[in-house]
Amino acid sequence: MFKNTFQSGFLSILYSLGSKPLQIWDKEVVDGHVKRCHDDDIQSNVLEVAGSNIQSTYITCPADLSATLGIKLPFLVLVVKNMKKYFSFEIQILDDKNVRRRFRASNFQAVTRVKPYICTMPLKMDEGWNQIQLNLADLTRRAYGTNYAETLRVQIHANCRLRRIYFADRLYSEEELPPEFKLYLPVQWYAGNLLLVLTISARPRASKLGDSFSVACSIHGTWSLPYLGHALTSPC
Repeated sequence: MFKNTFQSGFLSILYSLGSKPLQIWDKEVVDGHVKRCHDDDIQSNVLEVAGSNIQSTYITCPADLSATLGIKLPFLVLVVKNMKKYFSFEIQILDDKNVRRRFRASNFQAVTRVKPYICTMPLKMDEGWNQIQLNLADLTRRAYGTNYAETLRVQIHANCRLRRIYFADRLYSEEELPPEFKLYLPVQWYAGNLLLVLTISARPRASKLGDSFSVACSIHGTWSLPYLGHALTSPC
């Protein structure tokens, strides 16, 4: 999809304020909904993915199941709201051995498991809006000992609210982020809330089954008017 596109800086695949936020996405909904709604915390429209069963309600990109994204940028960033319900997302990548691997993060899993073609990881989110950053190159190298080549597919399951999903060639400081990539918040919201940044990285540990790793989530909060800033840190 983007394989023959020059890729540098930022590449956004979902923006809740776009005229057609799901233009390149497909959706599957069973006993739930995928719709744009108003979020009181940020006083703006967001995309809500909600369902009683997270496996049967999700959005997936690209929309064509036979197509792939072909995105080579190694950092994936999700601006997502914790709805205090079960939530998961999955990233399918291709490594330099031409093997497809999947990374799945969920807030209901307690331990990390690495299998030949899928790595499942626990995800801890704080209350309210979070920014999740994944260093896909680092995760691929530490989980499988191979090099990240490109991202093939992104799939977001219920339950969450989304502001933006984008790829980047590196982690950017808040001063470097374009205005449209920052999460603006009403002034009165500052009294007791922070935008939290979760930086997901891999730490090797010994295992009887071979090399495995656990996922470390770093939480940061900084003040910066007129929006809450992002404490962008390099993964461990």
